[in-house]
Amino acid sequence: MSSVIITGFGDESANQKTVDQQFSAFAACGLQYYSIRFIDVGNGIKNVMQLTEEEIALVIEKQQEYGLSVSSLGSPLGKVKLLDEEDGTGNRFVDFNEYIETEVKRACELANQLGTKLLRGFSFYHPKGTDPVPHVNQVADQIGKITEVCSGFGLIYGLEVEANLVGQSGEILAEIHSQVNRDELKLIWDGGNIVSQGIPTADVVEQYRLMKPGLGWLHIKDYRSPYPLSRQTHVDEEALKHFVPSDIGDSGHEAVFRDLEQFLPELTERMQKLGVPGVFVDLEPHVKGGGQFGGFSGPDGFGVAMRGLCNVLDYVGIDYHIRDFDDVCQARGF
Repeated sequence: MSSVIITGFGDESANQKTVDQQFSAFAACGLQYYSIRFIDVGNGIKNVMQLTEEEIALVIEKQQEYGLSVSSLGSPLGKVKLLDEEDGTGNRFVDFNEYIETEVKRACELANQLGTKLLRGFSFYHPKGTDPVPHVNQVADQIGKITEVCSGFGLIYGLEVEANLVGQSGEILAEIHSQVNRDELKLIWDGGNIVSQGIPTADVVEQYRLMKPGLGWLHIKDYRSPYPLSRQTHVDEEALKHFVPSDIGDSGHEAVFRDLEQFLPELTERMQKLGVPGVFVDLEPHVKGGGQFGGFSGPDGFGVAMRGLCNVLDYVGIDYHIRDFDDVCQARGF
């Protein structure tokens, strides 16, 4: 039976986002990996990019205590404007060369320190209300340069599909991946981020298929609107309240996972050749609300979302491992 590695965004599971809350929830869920994004290690909630050397050392110490490893660094890279134009959004613009030397290289250093090969990022904001397609060539050029930097650090840059960015669809991300043409660039499918744009289930599944040549891993969230939803050119914060577990939403997880079950041997080999332990399915449920730079589920919501994911994986015959008594015996050391 094919196998995936279940992981998730630690901050989704914790009411105050403290390191002990996050790691306790993940250990109790039986997980051995987590993605780091926002965390409080004693000096207030910070994005991982803002952590000091002392705070990083404490995170690493706590990881060892709870038996956790980092699956990916959930950076906000690429969530800045592509063009220095006012579009009413309040998004930042940073000179690209400066961006490379500061934020991109800092994210790479953090990924190395935390022991992960995977750096999650995005595809830049085009001006609000405009067509993203004319910007694909510029984005591909910039993503290629980011990927080159990541490669120099021994890392893989994962490009997540998300609304309001140039890479808001599987089709556009596939084109960016094709233009960059580097093994160190991988795509991240996220059904909830696609269906929340008013895209029908069948088209969400097709976008997954378009991403398969560049696929690296998957983010697991789903969406079910309480009212009829037409195609959205811009998704606002109000619309990000309707995320649900993957076994009850409209993203077509069952169909995607049925295809993934057949594709897993190839995808596993693809990622293991790059030094990744396998194929991560990364819970980012947002079941208590989402936003531009993250979401929240709480310990209860995260548990519900994880059980929903396991329901679908079990149904289609994809195997996974959560901690069992053998793992406890190994950890206790006697």
